Amino acid sequence: MTVWLTRITLNTRTHQARRDLRDVAQMHRTVMRLFPDGLGSTARASAGVLFRTEDTDDGPTLLIQSQIEPDATRLSDEYGTALTRSLDPLLLALRPGLPVRYRIIANATRKLGVNTQAGNPHRIVPLGGPEAELWWHRQAEQSGLHLRTSSTLALTSATGVRDVPEPAKPQPQRHARTQFDGTATITDADLLRQRLREGIGRGKSYGCGLLTLAPAR
Repeated sequence: MTVWLTRITLNTRTHQARRDLRDVAQMHRTVMRLFPDGLGSTARASAGVLFRTEDTDDGPTLLIQSQIEPDATRLSDEYGTALTRSLDPLLLALRPGLPVRYRIIANATRKLGVNTQAGNPHRIVPLGGPEAELWWHRQAEQSGLHLRTSSTLALTSATGVRDVPEPAKPQPQRHARTQFDGTATITDADLLRQRLREGIGRGKSYGCGLLTLAPAR
């Protein structure tokens, strides 16, 4: 199954792009407009959609990975400039021992245990600092990567308002985000391909979990 990567350079002069950058729930809705209707209640997972925003020299950029080719004509021309390419050549080239560069913006969390003294059992708590670094090292090992270098950058939380069926009130959402960059060596290419397609960690509907790779020189 082909995996697609779409890069949209956002036009921040438009109200919609500025709104989406402020409200990740709105960004999620915009992203899903690129894909066919009728995918069911788990449309994001059904289409294999992961996304994130990042600042580049060209301005704010939206990256979208999917297992269905997106239709950029579903967005207005003013929203931004879109470019889509297949990731299959990269995925097929992955092999044990290959050095790569990586980036992921992730929602590093842990679930409190039944006997925890730190709050309500089973509550999901965000991690930061050294705890977030340890979380990423574990996730990388479980994804077929042996980290060589890693830098950590705490980002502002992704915020938005989640729609819920009436008469319930819309639910504010906040997801802590940490950006991890560095170099690694592939230890298990098949496992890595699986994790690349699925995404890593929580908050995938809120712009977290998309791991991107490039060959390291």
